[in-house]
Amino acid sequence: MSALGASLCAGGATFRVWAPRCRSIELVLEGRMPVPLSPRARGMFELTLEGVAAGARYRYRLDGESLRPDPASRYQPEGVHGPSVVVDPEAFRWRDSAFQGHALADLVLYELHVGTFTLEGTFEAVIAHLPALRDLGVTAIELMPVAEFPGARNWGYDGVHLFAPQSTYGGPRGLRRLVDACHAHGFSVVLDVVFNHLGPEGNYLDEYAPYFTRRYRTPWGGAPNFDGEDSAGVRRHVVENARAWVREFHVDGLRLDAIHAIHDSSPVHVLTEVAEAARAEARRLGRPVHVIAESHDNDRRIVQPASAGGLGLDAVWSDDFHHALHARLTGERSGYYVDFPSGRFLERALSEGFGFQGEESGYFGGPRGTPSADLGGERFVVFVQNHDQVGNRARGERLGALVPFEALKLAAALLCVAPALPLLFMGEEYGETAPFRFFTSFLDPDLARAARRGRIRESGRFGLDGEIPDPADPATFTRSRLDWALRRAPRHRELLHYYRRWLVLRRTHPALGAGGKDLARASLDDTGSVLTVCRLGRAGERVELVANLSPETRAWTPPAGARRSLLDSAAPEFGGDDGRDPLAPYQVLLFETA
Repeated sequence: MSALGASLCAGGATFRVWAPRCRSIELVLEGRMPVPLSPRARGMFELTLEGVAAGARYRYRLDGESLRPDPASRYQPEGVHGPSVVVDPEAFRWRDSAFQGHALADLVLYELHVGTFTLEGTFEAVIAHLPALRDLGVTAIELMPVAEFPGARNWGYDGVHLFAPQSTYGGPRGLRRLVDACHAHGFSVVLDVVFNHLGPEGNYLDEYAPYFTRRYRTPWGGAPNFDGEDSAGVRRHVVENARAWVREFHVDGLRLDAIHAIHDSSPVHVLTEVAEAARAEARRLGRPVHVIAESHDNDRRIVQPASAGGLGLDAVWSDDFHHALHARLTGERSGYYVDFPSGRFLERALSEGFGFQGEESGYFGGPRGTPSADLGGERFVVFVQNHDQVGNRARGERLGALVPFEALKLAAALLCVAPALPLLFMGEEYGETAPFRFFTSFLDPDLARAARRGRIRESGRFGLDGEIPDPADPATFTRSRLDWALRRAPRHRELLHYYRRWLVLRRTHPALGAGGKDLARASLDDTGSVLTVCRLGRAGERVELVANLSPETRAWTPPAGARRSLLDSAAPEFGGDDGRDPLAPYQVLLFETA
């Protein structure tokens, strides 16, 4: 059976589209007369046409009226409303056959937004910075969503053509070149994909088929129809999309956006199908693929095998780690930070994965979470910054704009000492000062106004006021670009050196890394200000971290059996003043102990 969309074959191409809501479909190729597709079973339409080559532009005419792009288009060079393009996925010459990927526990993720990572804002422009990221010590590049979205400026969560890499970033060839280069530098590539909703502009899917349902709602509009009438075609759309990213673009992992907003009561959850399909494609390439979920539910079933009633995904983001640490360092108590008035959940998130494990949540209005102490550390992704936690602030301030320099180093230490998979947000490693704001480039003025109103409402949830940057203003986007020159400036250079040192320790010391979570312990002293984290290796290796979470000096006692210091955040090489006795504000010490 041919794949969805346009597939080249001997002497031409086969066009295949699922459109049960249409009586007729015509292929309208540029420079040729329209040709009808033949109806097939279960709402499919199909046509094989000779003389069609890669690069041909086409649309479908629905019921003799509207001209629309292909729902499974592989390339949209004129944007979401323009014609689709026939692509030959076999034309690219991959050079990554020697790349074997990474085990889940070896992932150190670096999240980046292609449009603001460089001045050029393209896939290929990222390549020049890969050596710097390799020297930093990360092992996986995580790309924010790249499915074709309206205009040139967007976070990517308004994508509508799930199979088509963003044209303004460089399209399919640009993405393939980036992935190939990442593999050459030893990086896995994780791609953020959005299956919980699609963007509003250029979204013509409902004209073809019942892609959306009114039975559920999401914060972003209609929910995909994964379990209602005619849902099989919708499920196939996303499952085949997962296959395509692995098969045609050689990605090594998928990050599934906000799965708590995906509704599916089917016997086999659509995300289980997605994960199994991605793994099947990866086996053909001889590499692992990792499927990682974002969810605010703290539900252990996400990473439990399907045979035990779980979804069978590989890992889940741990929001509680971020929220507990951010609330402690900044003092913020609005929005979801209301649930983190003390360090209680920080201790648990550090050593067990989830902070909330069934306790009442004031923000969510009921019990939240499930037990997680018995789950492996590689099942949790932790972070001190990411696109959401920075960009969903009214003005997009990074953590460095909210806390002292020494507190940034403390946050990095807890990120790296945790028995989990660390994720860094682009620029975090050197203390980028540019904000990361929410930006869009909707062509529809009504949508632009709606996005602006939405940002104001979002800010209100967190008790923020003042002028909110207009998402549609190009300056909102340009001010979010990284300033790579900062890496060489004082303080920024020392912070970068600090991150490098931590990632070396995490990679090389047998008591650190994602393993050994069952042996990890975190505890606060009676003042609630001095945190101790103990990590143990399987052969008896032991390290102990002592951190002052407060802006005041604190008394402390060296851990029993301390043999040598592995790291001191107050050392001059990290931009500190070498304070140790008593424990300086936000100071972190890491010891090897007997």
